[in-house]
Amino acid sequence: MKNIDTAFRYVRGFTMLIIVGCIIICCYTLYSSFATVVSMQDRVYILANGKALEAYSSDRKDNVPVEARDHVKTFHVYFFTLDPDEKVIKANITKALYLADDSAKRTYDDLKENGYYTGIISGNISQTISIDSIQVDVNEYPYSFKCFARQKIIRSTSIVNRSLHTEGTLRNVSRSDNNPHGFLIERWNTLENKDLSIENRK
Repeated sequence: MKNIDTAFRYVRGFTMLIIVGCIIICCYTLYSSFATVVSMQDRVYILANGKALEAYSSDRKDNVPVEARDHVKTFHVYFFTLDPDEKVIKANITKALYLADDSAKRTYDDLKENGYYTGIISGNISQTISIDSIQVDVNEYPYSFKCFARQKIIRSTSIVNRSLHTEGTLRNVSRSDNNPHGFLIERWNTLENKDLSIENRK
């Protein structure tokens, strides 16, 4: 009887040890699996030209300055890139107005009322813009920005180079197909827009 009792205690202790070991292994496996799934969710594989490229996701706060500068750049490119075609002008302005509030709409209405766009069409004028720099202050919300750019106005007889300095603020809004950055430009104002040089075309 003594041997049976001792053997039972050994079997019971060994069984408990096995059960505890299994619980520890299961908990570790679940933890490792969860950590792996979380880390994999931060990676995206993009197929481009037959090659798989790995991309990493990050919090928006890490990309606010980059996205804000690109939002400001996109707005200015759409608003100031014009060709002597009414459909092109309307398409670009429509895209630009999705990115800004009524301060941009008022500027557009003023230019339209003054015959600016009609003059571009009738004079076969093209207008392009190149962004020199964009300064965004993300330390205080709404984020203020200043944009420094150069315009090139191409006429049949000359090419006019102009400087363009604008300022405004950025407010967070929901992302959409028309506004992928999730910002809205407010209190947009032109600080400077003057001729730098005029080149005669031959």
